[in-house]
Amino acid sequence: MKRIIFHIDVNNAFLSWTAVERLKNGYKVDLRTIPSVIGGDESARKGVVLAKSQVAKKYGIVTAETLYQARCKCPNLVIIPSDYSIYKKYSDELYDYLSKFSPDIEMFSIDECFLDMTGTDKLFGDPITLAYKISKEIHEKLGFTVNIGVAENKLCAKMASDFEKPNKVHTLFMNEIHKKMWPLSVDNLFMVGKKSADILKKFNIKTIGDLANADINFLIRHFKSRGIMMKSYANGIDDSPVHEEERQDGISNSETFPYDIYEIPILEEKLLELCEMVGFRLRSMNYYCYTVSVMLKTSSFKVYSHQKKVDNAINTTHDIYSIARQLLKSMMGDEKVRLIGVRVTNFTEKRSKQLSLFDDETEDFSEVQKVVDHLKNKYGKDIFINATKIKRD
Repeated sequence: MKRIIFHIDVNNAFLSWTAVERLKNGYKVDLRTIPSVIGGDESARKGVVLAKSQVAKKYGIVTAETLYQARCKCPNLVIIPSDYSIYKKYSDELYDYLSKFSPDIEMFSIDECFLDMTGTDKLFGDPITLAYKISKEIHEKLGFTVNIGVAENKLCAKMASDFEKPNKVHTLFMNEIHKKMWPLSVDNLFMVGKKSADILKKFNIKTIGDLANADINFLIRHFKSRGIMMKSYANGIDDSPVHEEERQDGISNSETFPYDIYEIPILEEKLLELCEMVGFRLRSMNYYCYTVSVMLKTSSFKVYSHQKKVDNAINTTHDIYSIARQLLKSMMGDEKVRLIGVRVTNFTEKRSKQLSLFDDETEDFSEVQKVVDHLKNKYGKDIFINATKIKRD
């Protein structure tokens, strides 16, 4: 059976959701119809533009520039501070609406998700007609617009949803790749960042089609294992499943850096600190978790999120970090990172462990961790230093 995957992407999510919320609370002007942006603290002269209206865009305002620069371009610019509670509210409403069409939903970021619609044509009819219906109902019921990409895998669905915005439905089936995707510039391919694109263009690989037909040995020589992935993606090949999202409450922690970071050792050290805090909170609640997620936000404000489920529930910092570190390595491309976050979900109060011939059940290390937590609470968190943080001479 041919797979059918939808990628749902909210148009200008932060500004759109803020506009809808303000209209519901009596605000007379729709932020989407005036020069407006979502940003930080303008008075501190260090906030940046996170999202902008189409009207603001006409003034030359761009994402990631400072609010001071944006104000210089448009003196009457309306600046609204970001509010994560609003974004989560509308993200949850979107998820609840979409869940009636498929149980297999993967939240790729707070404003985009994948749906596995394979075999649902018997319930809902033609998938393209359904995509238009979903788009229309989201606009009517929830008040904002989305782009929907329809394809045979997640990669092509995401590429399709980016073709033209806003409020569009696009397809990218395998027989359409050469016509719709190959003519695009190579830096439009998912997971090909500016650094890789610049290298490819130096070797006259300028379009996705050029990359699709490039010599695999050449790509491996210059990009190692990523070269294989890039060529596969350029040919529309992606077998990754849609992972059903855990919707129950979780414990999370994140850090936004004052500057961009690319060095993996630095990111791993930050990741360990986050895992320590998440693990501490998890143990203080006497919980174990089955799912660990890592989120990255790049310097260009793209958000990536991967998760992994384990068979045996965990709650030690070591176990959480071990999984989070694997996820980090699998997500790292060539873009610099501005934010990193860790989240644990799918809780249980009991640690049900499947024994193997190589397990030593004489000691549960989580009990040792609880003793460490107690001592940190009593004498300060710096009483212990994780061995991975010690620099060797």
